[in-house]
Amino acid sequence: MVAAINGAALGGGLELALACHYRIAWDNKVVQLGFPEVTLGLLPGGGGVVKAIYLMGLMASNEYLIEGKRVVPAKAKEAGLIDETVDSLDELIPRAKAWIADNQENETACTQPWDTKGYKIPGGNANHPAVAQMLPVASAMIAQKTRGLLPAPIKILDVAVSAMRVDFDTAMRIESRGLTELALTPVAKNMINTFFFNLNQINGGASRPKDIAPQTTKKVGVLGAGMMGQGIAYVSAMAGIEVVLKDISLESAEKGKGYSEALLRKRVERGRMTEEKAQQVLALIKPTAQSSDLQGCDLIIEAVFENMALKHEITKELEPCLAEGGVWGSNTSTLPITQLAEASANAENFIGIHFFSPVDKMPLVEIIMGEHTSDLALAKAFDYTKQIRKTPIVVNDSLGFFTSRTFGTYLDEGVRLLTEGIHPIQIDNLGKAIGMPVGPLMVYDEVSLELSRKAWVTWSEMGVLDNWGDGTITRDVIDTMVGEHSRGGRHHGGGFYEYGEDGSKTIWPGLVDLYYNADASVAERDIKDRLLFRQVIEALKCLETNVLRTVADGNIGSIMGIGAPAWTGGLIQFVNTYGLERFSTRCAELASQYGDRFEAPGIVGEKIAAGEVFA
Repeated sequence: MVAAINGAALGGGLELALACHYRIAWDNKVVQLGFPEVTLGLLPGGGGVVKAIYLMGLMASNEYLIEGKRVVPAKAKEAGLIDETVDSLDELIPRAKAWIADNQENETACTQPWDTKGYKIPGGNANHPAVAQMLPVASAMIAQKTRGLLPAPIKILDVAVSAMRVDFDTAMRIESRGLTELALTPVAKNMINTFFFNLNQINGGASRPKDIAPQTTKKVGVLGAGMMGQGIAYVSAMAGIEVVLKDISLESAEKGKGYSEALLRKRVERGRMTEEKAQQVLALIKPTAQSSDLQGCDLIIEAVFENMALKHEITKELEPCLAEGGVWGSNTSTLPITQLAEASANAENFIGIHFFSPVDKMPLVEIIMGEHTSDLALAKAFDYTKQIRKTPIVVNDSLGFFTSRTFGTYLDEGVRLLTEGIHPIQIDNLGKAIGMPVGPLMVYDEVSLELSRKAWVTWSEMGVLDNWGDGTITRDVIDTMVGEHSRGGRHHGGGFYEYGEDGSKTIWPGLVDLYYNADASVAERDIKDRLLFRQVIEALKCLETNVLRTVADGNIGSIMGIGAPAWTGGLIQFVNTYGLERFSTRCAELASQYGDRFEAPGIVGEKIAAGEVFA
């Protein structure tokens, strides 16, 4: 039996191939091989773990099984997952048939490693000194990376080690039982729901208008060559789109293009791109200070500072440069699109396109519909997002939309805990303990205390300062930090933390003097729940008020956009497996002790009464 692999062989597809005597793959980048089950909270249960160990050994197979690494055929052949590659698709089936014809009577060729008497696993079995020495280190690294919140990686290692200590058939039974155990966990249910069903729903275009023809972006104008603008220019050029990168001076625009040049240089140095291809991508970006260069753009994305007056001024000045029927997108993280569109001569073609930093790494784009935004503009923004290989979620207009509004509650709750006397290190450590990438105080430093302060001035001028809850406590702390101590955040010389030239981070001693109270006591469980539940409650409010259009957008947006813990399956899916009634009860407990911001939104009670979950 020969596996002729002409497309993706991931998970069960690769396991099916491993059941064959020989594996041949078309050597093309569209062909990917690997075991992505760990990303769904599972393990390869059709022989994947056991056979990968026999073929590659424990240490070499770790990155495939525990990290879910996907590789192209050449890498798979090098690793030992497949036996041969062919250069063209036309060669694939003839070559597979030829191998069968050549090996009809070859018993050795038709015997798998695990069926070969005396076969030794590459790198040694579990008792080999090198392997035995590695196991404690691997376990510790997994625990550090998952923080004990994701059971699949450690179970995969457990099954892999067990497979090296028993015969093949027993190892296969251990693997099957490991899969069964994981499949019944709430974590797997959450991750399967979100990373398979929700993600497929979104990438399949569920939020895109169905009756609008495909909208290919050919020339995009990017206004502002700062951190966001330069990233947008890079991902657009990488997708083959002509880019006009405009700033107030040619020098600033060229500096923005330099960001792309540096990223491309790294790709060439790492062998991920040829020098010729890098130069072709770079040639697509035109830095300029001239408005006339924007003429004919079918999409312009404004990425300047979060100031309503400034954005209005730029819109009025440069919107006429759009090609007929072109769309204007504002890369704003908080300002309402409907109000931004008041400066537009064509509000129907005005839409929010919110990128996340760093743009080249973050996979999500939040598309925001203004009150007058048309389906055509939505289709344009959606298709552009897919064109640059990002995942689009679509939300309705609101101050902060979905991601910024929800993420803001995490920062706010962290600061509230600080004012209650909790040690800042404990606050940040417990933020990470629930699965957030970093603690709330550290991420506030990255976001910038100084910029938050300026944003509040803008919101106050707009009359929307406390639209979604009382921010007085956090504003007082930030005013103290910035106004009295000149602690504006990491990029302003330091904020809650001090940053050494060697990359080290330590709590600013003055923060402890200002707020820490050794007699203060809040249960660790309450701190963790406060940091998580604030975000979940805000996400539910967004769903309740139609800021979120779908549960899928909420789940994917919270994980890909603001780093919500993967084990939850997203902030809304979390409620389903936690249990709606249990969630409502816990909200009531927190509200009675810490304030009405923890009261469960009415939509939770409605679902309980209807006997439904969030879907």
